[in-house]
Amino acid sequence: MTASHIRQEGTRSSAAASPLVSGTRAGAALLVVLFGSFLDLLDATIVTVAAPAIARDLGAGDAQIQWMIAAYVLALGAGLITGGRLGDRYGRKRLFMTGLGGFMIASALCALAAGPGTLIGVRAVQGLTAGVMVPQVFGIIRASFAPGERAKAFGAYGAVQGLASVAGPLLGGLLIDADLFGLGWRTIFWINVPVSVLALVIGAKVLPESRSASTARLDLRGALLAASGILLLLLPVIQTGTWGWTTGSYALLAAGVVVLALLLTHERRLAERGGEPVFDPALLRVRAFAAGLGASALFFGGLGAFFLTLSVYLQAGTGRSAWETGLVILPYAFGSIITSGLGVALAARAGRALLITGSLTVAASQCVLRVVVGESDDPGYWQLAPALFIGGLGLGLAAPVLVNVVLAGVPARNAGAAGGVLSTVNQIGGAIGIAALGTVFFGAVTGSTNGAPGPADHGRAFGLVLVVSAVLYAVAALAMLALPRTAAEVVDR
Repeated sequence: MTASHIRQEGTRSSAAASPLVSGTRAGAALLVVLFGSFLDLLDATIVTVAAPAIARDLGAGDAQIQWMIAAYVLALGAGLITGGRLGDRYGRKRLFMTGLGGFMIASALCALAAGPGTLIGVRAVQGLTAGVMVPQVFGIIRASFAPGERAKAFGAYGAVQGLASVAGPLLGGLLIDADLFGLGWRTIFWINVPVSVLALVIGAKVLPESRSASTARLDLRGALLAASGILLLLLPVIQTGTWGWTTGSYALLAAGVVVLALLLTHERRLAERGGEPVFDPALLRVRAFAAGLGASALFFGGLGAFFLTLSVYLQAGTGRSAWETGLVILPYAFGSIITSGLGVALAARAGRALLITGSLTVAASQCVLRVVVGESDDPGYWQLAPALFIGGLGLGLAAPVLVNVVLAGVPARNAGAAGGVLSTVNQIGGAIGIAALGTVFFGAVTGSTNGAPGPADHGRAFGLVLVVSAVLYAVAALAMLALPRTAAEVVDR
């Protein structure tokens, strides 16, 4: 469950929500929002497997490969809180349909992209539209189902998350290797179009409209400052391989720090005036929340970078096809599915212990995988599968409950704002991880040889990423010691 879509009891209610629907219409409404969620989750994973094929076809450099994924993640994170507030004010059905329609158009433009720069730009637009669509899901479910029926509906959402984690790598590999109509990697974006059209047609008839009674103004200035500051920090990191560390690079970093300082000043003044800031600096005084932000950024920062570098290593380093790469990643997804239900069930009694265990398990899997990669330039499937399966077990224990454990240390009146910030930090952490660890990987690949990099070069570079990410997960586990012992009891908005 995404943090920006949940609230503790006592927070803002949906007083203006429409009457509950039931029966066939409620089921159809659930199907529509699950379609939208599935597309977002699928798009976040499928491009990772397709990245090498996209790079070959468009002539993209290492930095551009990173931007193809980071642009989507960063834009999604930037849009989540503002998208949620827009739905509260103007209607969640209206914003869901708008976001889904925009996502469909952006997907088609991604499929038509003639160069890496165009694809990166449209991927950012695609992420923004997802940031408008995704926050509406839980409000729509609330408006569609009676309280006693919502648990099953949210359970279906959890199942869709698990399905997307499995389907993304496999579907991406299948579509690329099948090369339907000679379209190659472009089919991973074209497939979004008919699914979106179907969801739009059904959604127009069955989705209920709901909105919040809150009339607070949108903090657009805060959202723009946050996105700009993070972008200024990411730009020189990702472009290191192309630009090097020049005076301009350091100037961009300094500008990013200044913009983020301006963000904190603006947000503090807005909160003092009684507004609803994107990020209330007062939340940093809550020890559990501050520690949770750091732990969450570290945990999710390693995740996206791991799958990107794993995919490039498997395809460019060991010569596997996209389909074979998807099959190699499959044990990770299965491990996550197995433990995610257990984690949710035990979170109310042992949330912090689950987080620490999960994070250390992921760190251990990275170490085991490092040994496997170091022993052979082309490790076999059954050499890689156990380590990846262990990593998935750790991810399933920690990822589904991290938000709720952090929110347990936040006063109920601040839970909504804190959840939105935490969800955004998860996405931004992912983008920073892709930038930093991706730069480490590609720099190690090209820096280890004077000619074309071979399997051993990719193996050494991937091994370096594994070591660094294992350290990050260990540090995240230490930060988790400051979190509450149990998870918060939360409900949807």
